[in-house]
Amino acid sequence: MFSGNPPSMVFEVQATTREETLNLLLREGKSSASNLASSIGISVQAMRRHLRGLQQQGLVQSTSFTSGPGRPSNLWQLTSKGQSNFQDFNAEFALSLLKSAENELQKNTIEALLERQATEKVNFYRQQIGEGPIAIRLKRLLEIRRKEGFLAECEPTPDGTGWFMNGFHCSIRKVAEAFPIVCDQELEVIRQSLPDCAIERVQWRLQTGHACGFHIIPNSAKSGEQEFELQSS
Repeated sequence: MFSGNPPSMVFEVQATTREETLNLLLREGKSSASNLASSIGISVQAMRRHLRGLQQQGLVQSTSFTSGPGRPSNLWQLTSKGQSNFQDFNAEFALSLLKSAENELQKNTIEALLERQATEKVNFYRQQIGEGPIAIRLKRLLEIRRKEGFLAECEPTPDGTGWFMNGFHCSIRKVAEAFPIVCDQELEVIRQSLPDCAIERVQWRLQTGHACGFHIIPNSAKSGEQEFELQSS
């Protein structure tokens, strides 16, 4: 029964729920069906049906946990196949190219090429970010990173002295796994793009967690006075 709606419209709703569910699991790492349903705005029963469908496709998996008396509940998370749903084909090409070059060139030559690329990236970021308060430049940086395939979000720290920037999807993850130096260069790129901030990596996806996290603190207290909202796309 389509309740009067043409089949194409029903398909669009299902596709949207599917992508929203995958995106939420990418951001949160693990979540229950009830939390996912609440975030998307559908019933828990409908969410469980979607999750079972995604599980059959090999995109999600569940683990049982007990938080008190009663039946155990399930926490859902992306599988490796589910993670690859977000992969960037440009990263596949870059990885193949780097591995081919690695066979022909010395290690320090590869590193020099990556450093040159990082320098060019800093120059591009600074040109696009421009001048202005840190809050505005940080928002512009997030917009650029999202266009590059990084699912990046930012929120003020609890004490209001800076921000936490999280990258839930890394468009160069496969490259970084083969060449970890890329992660160090990404950190330096962000630091040099916001030179009036102290920036530290507080979480590394390759070691632990489901995201890369950066703590950004303005060097000047006055730089953090402006109110802003960075999470909206």
